[in-house]
Amino acid sequence: MRWLSLILALALAPAATLAAEHEVAPGAGSLARAIVGAAPGDVLKLADGVHAGPVTIDRPLTITGSRDAIVDGQGQGTVITIEAPDVRLEGFSVTGSGMVNHDLDSGVKIRKGADRAQVLRLALTGNMHGVDVHGGHDAQVIGNQITGTQVLHMNERGNGVYVWNSPGTVIEGNTIRYGRDGIFSNTSADSFYRNNLFLDLRFAVHFMYTRNTEVSGNISVGNHLGYAIMFSDRPVIRGNLSLGDREHGIMLNYANSGDVSGNLVRGGARKCLFIYNAHKNLIYDNRFQDCGIGIHFTAGSERNVLTGNAFLGNREQVKYVGTKHMEWSLEGRGNYWSDHPAFDLNGDGIADGSYRPNDLMDHILWSQPAAALLTGSPAVQLIRWSQSNFPATLPGGVRDSAPLMQPLAIPVPDDVAAMEAAVAGRWDKGNFDDFDAENLTSH
Repeated sequence: MRWLSLILALALAPAATLAAEHEVAPGAGSLARAIVGAAPGDVLKLADGVHAGPVTIDRPLTITGSRDAIVDGQGQGTVITIEAPDVRLEGFSVTGSGMVNHDLDSGVKIRKGADRAQVLRLALTGNMHGVDVHGGHDAQVIGNQITGTQVLHMNERGNGVYVWNSPGTVIEGNTIRYGRDGIFSNTSADSFYRNNLFLDLRFAVHFMYTRNTEVSGNISVGNHLGYAIMFSDRPVIRGNLSLGDREHGIMLNYANSGDVSGNLVRGGARKCLFIYNAHKNLIYDNRFQDCGIGIHFTAGSERNVLTGNAFLGNREQVKYVGTKHMEWSLEGRGNYWSDHPAFDLNGDGIADGSYRPNDLMDHILWSQPAAALLTGSPAVQLIRWSQSNFPATLPGGVRDSAPLMQPLAIPVPDDVAAMEAAVAGRWDKGNFDDFDAENLTSH
């Protein structure tokens, strides 16, 4: 009986124990032939040079090489398509996908059933989409340099990483520049997108119909919008930086039951935080600084909690379009407002007077911009004085009953601050295409 068990164990031994390693020379067809001739679990080592694609991997394999080993799709569809589970790609370069966005032409595509794929430390350059995780579960896209195309209008380009219906995806430690969105997550769930660097994109991270997914530790510099969370449930947006993004730092649009915490949004041209028809979100311990508007809150958003945040130096701290009364403090802890002339006689760190950012004239100016011509008139000044002295005349709006006396600090590494300064200088010149992103792969 013992001999029978030993024979069965040998017969059922994992293929990896019998794996072989094969050198693959560059040239037309050599990589495709090597894949066809490989056994499951084999390792293919790409020699330096150009390896012609496209190729399809239909069995568990590891393919490795240096950055000087280049798999070139020659402008035809997807360069490398993964159709088997447990495939690992590491170290080499991938370029030359087709440019048909409708077909999701990509550098690497991970199809349904290709579970546990690993795309590690590749250089993906000039492809329509960098990596398309299209149905495979538990994919890992880690440490890659993804540089998209600039030849099309931004909205017609592909994404750095496109995730569709692929739960368990981990996207970590990548540098993504150019193309459309850095990470576009569509109809997916239960994933982690962390510690990535995003430059020269439309959106750094874009959610559509995404559930229970964490975005943490990422850096967005000089993109049109940092983190766009749309039509999604239970997102976690934690510990990210949005520096000099041109439109909004964080946008919650039909996003519900989220955790938005520990983020720094600084230097946005328009809005640090935009909340549109988003409900039951916990927004705490963030720093919103030097934007056109600190927070724009509209479209019936309800049951959101804001506490512990700092609003500093925004040209307009709050824009609230609505008639309901909103309380922005929780359990005796509100937010810090740099324009609040606060005092704290008992030294408990909480201002002794509440904060009201908007009055009736603000609402009139938002709904009737032409009324701005009357801003300095005696009638307007009388209305503002009356409301400050008789609070019962104030319209529905935001109230912070426990403003903080000190703002929280969120540090920015020196090299990231240098990137932020370079973006600001580029804005001043009206130039958005010359930012040098070399040597940034460590983030």
